[in-house]
Amino acid sequence: MPLSEHEQKLLAEMEEALSADDPHLVSTLTGNRLYPGRRRALLGIGLVALGIATIFVGLIVKVTLVGVFGFLIALVGVTLTISGLSGVSSLRPHPNAKKSKGKFNSRLEDRWERRNLDQ
Repeated sequence: MPLSEHEQKLLAEMEEALSADDPHLVSTLTGNRLYPGRRRALLGIGLVALGIATIFVGLIVKVTLVGVFGFLIALVGVTLTISGLSGVSSLRPHPNAKKSKGKFNSRLEDRWERRNLDQ
């Protein structure tokens, strides 16, 4: 039996509240990983390696501009790596952080009571 519009709306609200309260659980259940910074960090590491290689090429060829260009590539790589790693660590919950589940639970209880009163 299909859900009514009211039930679909309530289900959508509950899904949004769950994804806001516990994104790790949502990512585990859906199979999606919430690490957007990982790709950025890997790209940064690759750019650092490319920059160092370019610096060595500049030293071998004895062209200063090639070495400076390699340094700039490595600097951009370090910046990307740091920003990518800080993005990954910010997604993990802090061990001492208190979880606020009261807001979600109180909303669910209010909906439950309204539903029971309507019947």
